[in-house]
Amino acid sequence: MENYDDLRRGERGAWLSIITYIFLAVLKIVIGTLGNSDALQADGLNNTTDIVASVALLIGLKISRIPPDEDHLYGHRRTETISSLIASFIMFLVGIEVVWQAIIAFWNQEFATPSMLTAGVALFSGTVMYIVYLINNSLAKKVDSQAVKAAAYDNRSDAYVSFGTFIGITGAVVGLAWLDNVTALLVGLLIIYTAWKIFYDAAHTLTDGFDIGKIQAIHTIIANVPQVHQVLDIKARMNGNRIWIDATISVKADLNVAESHAITEKIETAIRATYPNAYTLVHIEPYFEDKQ
Repeated sequence: MENYDDLRRGERGAWLSIITYIFLAVLKIVIGTLGNSDALQADGLNNTTDIVASVALLIGLKISRIPPDEDHLYGHRRTETISSLIASFIMFLVGIEVVWQAIIAFWNQEFATPSMLTAGVALFSGTVMYIVYLINNSLAKKVDSQAVKAAAYDNRSDAYVSFGTFIGITGAVVGLAWLDNVTALLVGLLIIYTAWKIFYDAAHTLTDGFDIGKIQAIHTIIANVPQVHQVLDIKARMNGNRIWIDATISVKADLNVAESHAITEKIETAIRATYPNAYTLVHIEPYFEDKQ
């Protein structure tokens, strides 16, 4: 039976992000509105997209824990990747809205001087989000989850956005009123960029894209297993945080079934020593020495 403890632990990271984002989104939007800061309001809207993304991740992780059934023989782990894809669309739309509002403000020359309180909130938010990033990044490494790692990187980008917001607001307070709008525009563009990155990574995984560097590394691992004459073919794809590997090798033709099977077990053990979440299917071809 497959172990889903990694997915359960990944849900903790999603819950931490959701709770933090709800608190910070409300804080930023309220203080940003009262303190006349478009940049802080944009940062708050950014966090509302993060709430949606984190909820999508949580739902995806929960569905991913559904065991294999008659028409999902590989399980449901790709659901977490699909949830990331959906979240990217929502983030993109919000990013467009933030950029549009910033452009309208520029066009109408609507430059308000924000209060220093908004700068303090931005600095506080950036610090909190960076701590959340450190926690989730550590969790992602422990459970080897691409989705949790993406969430952690999103936490880090949100921290940087808040630090940038702090700088923009501070500049506006000292006399550069337009700098607050510039920061809002940059925040919107960063939301769009993050949405694109999440979309690209999710689409790459769903279309069975795989890191060529890892393919080469796995090829080397198999080739170094004793009695493997040649690695004829190797393919790999992601299923959630699992790696599914199909390899074709050649061995001496005079080996019996038990000896050949023992080689495949050595291959699986060698791969799992480096990639614990890998599942390997090995096809064996006979190698005839007299043909060389």
